[in-house]
Amino acid sequence: MTAEEFLPLVKNALGITGNYQDETVKGYILETMEYLEDAGVQKACITPGIVARGVSDLWHYGAGEAHFSEYFMQRAVQLAYKNKEDADG
Repeated sequence: MTAEEFLPLVKNALGITGNYQDETVKGYILETMEYLEDAGVQKACITPGIVARGVSDLWHYGAGEAHFSEYFMQRAVQLAYKNKEDADG
C-alpha cells in the first residue's frame, strides 16, 4: 500500500476526521513505512495497524524527543521476521 492508501485507514484508527492534518499525517506515514522497510519488513507485511501505531508515536512525541514506543519496536521486529508467504495467509 502507498501512503495515500494508508491515509484513511490510519486516520480512522487514530480518530482523526477532516482533511486539515492530511499532509502531516502522510509525512508520518511515509516516515513510519520507511523505518519499517529499512528495518527489513517486507512491504507486504506492513499493516495499517503498525503504521497507525508509528504515526501516533511520532505525532505525540513530535514536540520533544521523537521515538517509537516499545510496542512499535517489538512489532517491527516480529514483522521483519515474517516473509511474504506468511503475510499472504
